[in-house]
Amino acid sequence: MTPGSVEASARASGRFGVAFGPRFFLLLTAGLMWLPPAFVEPRFAYAIAVWDGLVGFLWLFDLLGLPSPGCFTVRRTWAAPPALSVASQVSLMLVNESRASVRAVLLDAVPHQLRAAPPSMQMSVGPGGQAGADYQILPSERGTATVGDAYIRYRSTMGVAERWARVAISQTMVVYPNLDQASGESMRLVRGRQVDVERRARRMRGRGRSFVSLRDFREGDEFRDMCWTASARRGKLVTREYDTERSQSIWIVIDAGRLMRARIAQLTKLDHAVNAALTLSRVALASGDRVGLLTYGTRIGYRLPLSRGNVHLRQIIDRLALVRAEESEADHVQAAGRLLTDQKRRSLVVWITDLPDTAMTPEVVEAASRVMSRHLMILVVIGHPELYRVAERLPETAMEMYETAAAQEVTGRRNLLLARLRTQGALVTETQSNLSMTLANAYLDVKQRNRL
Repeated sequence: MTPGSVEASARASGRFGVAFGPRFFLLLTAGLMWLPPAFVEPRFAYAIAVWDGLVGFLWLFDLLGLPSPGCFTVRRTWAAPPALSVASQVSLMLVNESRASVRAVLLDAVPHQLRAAPPSMQMSVGPGGQAGADYQILPSERGTATVGDAYIRYRSTMGVAERWARVAISQTMVVYPNLDQASGESMRLVRGRQVDVERRARRMRGRGRSFVSLRDFREGDEFRDMCWTASARRGKLVTREYDTERSQSIWIVIDAGRLMRARIAQLTKLDHAVNAALTLSRVALASGDRVGLLTYGTRIGYRLPLSRGNVHLRQIIDRLALVRAEESEADHVQAAGRLLTDQKRRSLVVWITDLPDTAMTPEVVEAASRVMSRHLMILVVIGHPELYRVAERLPETAMEMYETAAAQEVTGRRNLLLARLRTQGALVTETQSNLSMTLANAYLDVKQRNRL
């Protein structure tokens, strides 16, 4: 997942690729000492011209002594995979194959997606030597990012002349979700507890839905477990006996519509959803379950069928890294139809979305109701903390009173919709923070109670 190292030889930047060094301007400024006498005696103006000519000759002499750009090689190395909101180091190495010592300023064309400003590093390199410097990146967006070429401004120890060079080491990499959060200590503890329970749990007959055998009917058995064909053949009631499932199907559905573009704590709601989905995938795969992924906007986005293993986890990470929020409202009904078509058997569906502020019944509620007719659903609604803060505050002015009343109306409508889904059998969770932990605990609770 870490981008590979790239290196290339430098070439002249622009048509000429030369410039004046800082000492060139310092020497020109020193020549201005002849300017006051020149107002008194015009012959001193010739001294200024001679001085400027000497400075120009010195600049040309220094320029000819500078090595050509082809004598330099730059190598870029990544210390870790770029991940959202995770700081990592990038190294630049400058190799000098000439016989002259140079002082160089190395500039890397890093996009704003990875760093607020491109890094500029100063270094000195001896003949046949090399020098390196590190800079830090802190990605602010997921998805593909292109780091451009590197640029070198180098001069000799005299510092009168300067040459510019360009190194073609442009590369495109993927900024992944927050990998540290998904594999943090708290998540490892939750996952370790669940894995231990799953591995050591004794076989509990009748609590799961995995068929084991047939037996005679006993008082207290559920009628849904009756095997009527076997009862007809034997002339007495026969009950199916089940075992706790060792592997279950988990579908993670992510809404990538316009509502998920809202920001909470410098990240979009979609970023929080992606981080939570990655955490849940790690926990579920470690528990032995099969995990599928479905993202959607106006159309179905990325879809991964049910599977397990490290290779499947890597595929999930790659897809989650590329999910982008759209500007239009998502088609929830289309997503529900696709899920019902692809998944016939009962499974756990974890749907991460948000509810629009409308007086009508949102489309996502109707779509979730269709899915709940066949599957067990955990519906995760990402609320906005600012909305609840406004709804709970004590207004001091007339404007604040109107804002508070509007916020209370919106939150009250949301609560009614969520209560309606709970009465239909959905496990509804609305959270404004720590989405990953909330979602993982909801999944572990379903596993522990054998609700699937």
